[in-house]
Amino acid sequence: MKNQIYQQLCTARNQQKKSFAVLIDPDKTDNQQLEKIIVLGKKAQVDYWFVGGSLIVSNYLEQIVLELKAKSNIPVVLFPGSPSQVTPRADALLYLSLISGRNPELLIGQHVLSAQTVKKSGLEILPTGYMIIDGGAPTTVSYISNAAPIPSNKNEIARCTALAGEMLGMKLIYMDAGSGAQNPIPLEMIQDVATQITVPLIVGGGITTPAKAVENCKAGANLIVVGNAIEKDPGLITEISAAIKDSSSL
Repeated sequence: MKNQIYQQLCTARNQQKKSFAVLIDPDKTDNQQLEKIIVLGKKAQVDYWFVGGSLIVSNYLEQIVLELKAKSNIPVVLFPGSPSQVTPRADALLYLSLISGRNPELLIGQHVLSAQTVKKSGLEILPTGYMIIDGGAPTTVSYISNAAPIPSNKNEIARCTALAGEMLGMKLIYMDAGSGAQNPIPLEMIQDVATQITVPLIVGGGITTPAKAVENCKAGANLIVVGNAIEKDPGLITEISAAIKDSSSL
């Protein structure tokens, strides 16, 4: 079904259930670590695998997708940093438009170049308004995108950016402090955005503990994405997943 994952996200949002995605960067994951992540993710009932990165220099992406599909029933969603990070082996693609920046290539340019390939892929396409928020340290995504992040104390800019993205037709809003962020997105900013938009809100970056994940959920995030912290400690998958699921019943 073409809208299966999007409908899942919308249903979860309407039912106030929180979801959890583990982000796997092909450049930072070897075979042994991937096996461990899959075992832990299945046991913890992770909702989604996200696969991708701001800069991928290996040829490991498709192999990771195939392994995830072969060894789990968890949906695989591509989180591409460029048009080259697309494989029809996944289930869905976050079709990211960097609405927080002013780089035309990442607003629409790369989408024009990739449109036919993406259309032919058969993937479920999820138009996503992507917003980079200052996480207290330079990140790969801000460098590669050549776009300044939204300052973490400018709630009104984040709110208006998210609203503009939704009114332009984005089906998801993704607020990201970036991989390795020193600080998560301020809870007040998440709450400000969450109360203004009607589409599912994804939040990632700087979430390193179960407590931080729960705080983001309570602030209004519908889907929590964790990658960098899990690369360092895969055991966090179990703890964070349990905390997020418990937060749905609060």
